[in-house]
Amino acid sequence: MQKFSRSVVPGSGKKVKDQVFAFDRIFDENVTQAEVYEATTKNLLDSILDGYNATVFAYGATGCGKTHTITGTAAQPGIIFMTMQELFEKIADRDEEKTTEVTLSYLEIYNETIRDLLVPGGSKQGLMLREDSNQAVTVAGLTTHRPKDVQEVMDMIVQGNEYRTVSPTAANETSSRSHAVLQINVAQKDRNAAVNEPHTMATLSIIDLAGSERASATKNRGERLLEGANINKSLLALGSCINALCDPKKKNHVPYRNSKLTRLLKFSLGGNCKTVMIVCVSPSSEHFDETQNTLRYANRAKNIQTKVTRNVFNVNRHVKDFLVKIDEQMEQIKQLQAEKKTAEATFFAKFKKNLEKRQQVYREGVQRIRTAYENSSAERQEKINTMKRLKLFERRIGMLSAWIAAFDTICDKREDEGMPPNLEAMRKTAQGILFELDSSRQHLHQKLERSNWERAIDSALQHSIVQLPSGDGIADCGEAASLAREADLLKAQLMREANQQVLEQEKGADAATIQSLLTAQFEILSSMTELVAMDEEDAVARAKDIIKGLLETGYSVASHVIKPDGSVMPAEMFPPSKRGTPKRKKGSSIHVKPIPAPALAAAPPTPVREHGSPLKSPRRRKAVNAKKGVSFTPVKKKSTPKRVLRWRDEETSAPSPNPGRLLRTQLCFHGQQCRHILTAQATLDRTRALH
Repeated sequence: MQKFSRSVVPGSGKKVKDQVFAFDRIFDENVTQAEVYEATTKNLLDSILDGYNATVFAYGATGCGKTHTITGTAAQPGIIFMTMQELFEKIADRDEEKTTEVTLSYLEIYNETIRDLLVPGGSKQGLMLREDSNQAVTVAGLTTHRPKDVQEVMDMIVQGNEYRTVSPTAANETSSRSHAVLQINVAQKDRNAAVNEPHTMATLSIIDLAGSERASATKNRGERLLEGANINKSLLALGSCINALCDPKKKNHVPYRNSKLTRLLKFSLGGNCKTVMIVCVSPSSEHFDETQNTLRYANRAKNIQTKVTRNVFNVNRHVKDFLVKIDEQMEQIKQLQAEKKTAEATFFAKFKKNLEKRQQVYREGVQRIRTAYENSSAERQEKINTMKRLKLFERRIGMLSAWIAAFDTICDKREDEGMPPNLEAMRKTAQGILFELDSSRQHLHQKLERSNWERAIDSALQHSIVQLPSGDGIADCGEAASLAREADLLKAQLMREANQQVLEQEKGADAATIQSLLTAQFEILSSMTELVAMDEEDAVARAKDIIKGLLETGYSVASHVIKPDGSVMPAEMFPPSKRGTPKRKKGSSIHVKPIPAPALAAAPPTPVREHGSPLKSPRRRKAVNAKKGVSFTPVKKKSTPKRVLRWRDEETSAPSPNPGRLLRTQLCFHGQQCRHILTAQATLDRTRALH
C-alpha cells in the first residue's frame, strides 16, 4: 500500500485528495537487483520448466530505471542475467532425467518496425508478424539461437544491446528509443520417453519497454520527436488493451492490432501466460504527473486475469506416418544434393573467373609499383646523398667535440696558466665550425623528414588495391597483402642501398686523421729518443731546432683535426713573458720567429769539478743582482715536482750576479718531455755564463 499526494508539489490552484494504490510488492531506492529478481521472476522458473508460459516486462516513464532493472550492468546484473543463470542451474539438476533444449531470440520494435538484434551488424530490414491456425503470433524471419551456458546468453544480450537504438534526450542521456523483447523457449522430454510420450514447451518473455515521455520534458525535435510519438502510440495501444481486458463484463473488443507491441503481448496479457509487471517510477516531486499516470496504468493492469494452461504436445503417430515422412525427407535430401552440385559448379566457374581477373590486376599492380619506384630515382638519389652528408657531418661533429674536450681537459689541468694563443685561436675556429655543422645537421634532419619519395609507390599501391575485384563470392587470395609486401620490399631496398653507400663512404674516413696523429707521435718519440742519446753539447746545440720542429708538427696535426682538408692554422711563436706563458703580439698574424736572448758577458772563471753523471737538482735559489731583462720562472703553488737535468759541477760553483737566461716554454703536445729538454738547455746556458 502506498500513498501519493500533490501537497509536496507547488499547487496549481486545485486541491487533490490523496490517492492510494495497492500492489503486490513495493521496492524503495535502496533495494538490490537480487531482491527485485527474487520477488518478481524467480518463482516463474519452476513454472517454465513445468510447461507454463511466463512474461516479465518493465513499464514506466523515461529515465526511471527500466533498462537497469531488466539488463543491469556488469557490477549489478539485471533480471535477464540472474534468470538465465538459475535456469541453466535447474536444467543441469534435471539433466539425468530430462533432455532440455533452450533457444532464444532478441528483437526490438523501433518506430513500429521489428528488427532482429542478434543479426551481425544489426537487422537492416523490418520483420513481419504472422499468426498460425492457433492464433499464435510469431515473427517471420527472426533468428533463433541455442546457447550452451549463461555466458553465451550474456554475450548475445550484450551484442544485441549494441545494435539497439539509444539516443540522449533532455530527460535521459541514454534513453531507449525502442521496445526490446527477449524470448526464451524451453522444450523438455524424458530421456526414456516412448514414441507416444508427450513433450512440454514453454516460453519466457522478458520485455524492456521504452519509457513514456512528454515532448515538453524531453525537448525533442525532429527524429527524436517522431520516436517519442511512436513510443507513446504503442504504449497508448497497450493501455487500451489493458482497459479492455479489465472490463468485468468482457464485452469490449481488445484492440491488439493497433500496435505491433500489443500483438506480441497478446498471449502475455490475456492468454495462456503468467505475467509479472514491474512498474518503475521516479521519487522526485518534479515527476509527479508521470508517476501518477504510471501508477494508474499499473493499477488497471493488475486487474487483468489470464487463463494458464500447461503446454503439452502429443507426438503419438502411426509408424506409417513416419515412413511417409522419411520418404519425403529422402526426396528432399536428393533434391538438395543435386542443387548443391549445380551450385558448386557455378560457384567454381565464377570463382575461377574472378581469380584470373584478380591475378591479372595483381600483375599490373606489381608492374605499376615498380614503375613508380624507377621513376622516383632522382628523389631516391637525393635522399641517399642527404644521408651521406648527414653521416659525414655527424662524424666531423664527433671529431671536433673530442678535440674541444681534450683541449678543455688540458686547460683545466694547467689551472692559472693559459694555453698558447695559437691553440686558443684553433679552439675558437673549432667551436665556430662545430656550431655551423650542428646547424647543417639539423637542416639535413628536417630535409630527410620532408622527403616523400614513397608517395608515388603508395599511390600506385592504393590504386592497385582499389582495382582488385571484390564482392560476394569473390575470395581474397592475398593479392592486396602481396602488393603491400612488394611496396615494402622496394622501400626496404632503398634503405639497404643507402646504408651500403654510407658504409662505403665511412670506410677509412678517419684514416688520414689517425695517420697524421700517429705520424706526429712517432716523430716526437723518435726526436726525443735521438735527443736523449746525444751528448751534452750536441743536445744543447740541436735542442731548439728539434723543439721547434716538434712544435710545428704538433700545431700542424692539431690544425689538421679541425680542418682535415690540409689547410693548416697559422702557428705563431712568441718569446716567454715574465710569467713564463707566451703572449700574443698585437696586430700580427704572420709566422714570427722567436727573438734571441741578448748576449751576456762572461763571468770570471772559477774552478769546476767534472762529474760523469747528473745529480738531483737542489732547491731552487733566487738570483741576486740579476741583469735587467733576465727573468726566472716563478715558483708554482702546490705543483708536482718536475724532473730537471742538472750537472754536478754546479755544486761547487758559486752563484753569480749574472746567471744567464732561463728558457721555459710550455708545450701542448708531449709537454713533459719537451720541458725536460728545455730545463737542460737553461742549465747549460747558466753554466756557460758562470765560466
